[in-house]
Amino acid sequence: MGDSAGIGPEITAKAWKARELHSLAPFFAIGCPDAVERVWDGPIARITNPDQAAQAFGEALPVLPVGDTCEVTPGSPDEASAKAALQSLELAVGLANAGAAGGVVTGPVSKVQLYKIGFTHPGQTEFVAERCGISPENAVMMLAGPTLRVVPITVHVSIASVPSLLTTELILAKARVTARGLLRNFGIERPRLAFAGLNPHAGESGQIGREEIDVLQPAIAMLREEGIDAVGPFAADAMFYPRARAGYDAALCPTHDQALIPIKTLHFDEGVNITLGLPIVRTSPDHGTAFGIAGKDEANPGAMIAAIKMAASAAQRRAETAA
Repeated sequence: MGDSAGIGPEITAKAWKARELHSLAPFFAIGCPDAVERVWDGPIARITNPDQAAQAFGEALPVLPVGDTCEVTPGSPDEASAKAALQSLELAVGLANAGAAGGVVTGPVSKVQLYKIGFTHPGQTEFVAERCGISPENAVMMLAGPTLRVVPITVHVSIASVPSLLTTELILAKARVTARGLLRNFGIERPRLAFAGLNPHAGESGQIGREEIDVLQPAIAMLREEGIDAVGPFAADAMFYPRARAGYDAALCPTHDQALIPIKTLHFDEGVNITLGLPIVRTSPDHGTAFGIAGKDEANPGAMIAAIKMAASAAQRRAETAA
């Protein structure tokens, strides 16, 4: 459920309430049941193992508790809520790795609070990758909505550091994982990848930057030689209008904000963060903890519902492919 002082408990409960409307597959929450009860008066079924979840799901939200009873105040994160979030994440990944769950949907957490308790990873994505035995470089963050999928090639780094980090090798690694992930999780047989340039107007043929010529174009040429349908680099400001979006299955962008601004503009309440390159399915609603509205019954569960649906769909597709 993420940080129990944020909106994670509320949107998890609201997703369960809307289970029939959205035809959600059975799921169970991991975290503090008390946190749910503080923000929701619906039925909760405390379970002791995942096998009990499906039976309880029709009548109550199944919750697998972690730790002791937590005294959480909505909107007031503290060490206890951070510890519960980390314990929940650790348990969830372990269950998915063991095959006891079809996938993991991670609720929003506060990195600031996690860092205070000794969390050393840049985010949940890197933590999950490590626990799955995958190098962080081989775990790709994709943000997906109904009409757009985007991949930031560099993620939580300063803009000033991007040119030195943006290498042909990095682009190739991210693109290969993206292409495999689109096939494995979305069933797209021949994924179409479009690349944004780093500089305005994609560098204007080198007049306002050479990263497109020296780094992006060689990577795109190599991908095409490998049989991957890769095109670009294009001016980022002209890649996201409707007709342009129809021409690719995923847009790969050199910087974090090039990718996240359009997806959040178009699909703020439906955007899903899915991690490609993992042996397990992992999705997350593409928003934060929203401590300011926690406990006020104002949180929109749309992104959580979308994350649950995407996780279930990807898990089913993987199971069918494996069979």
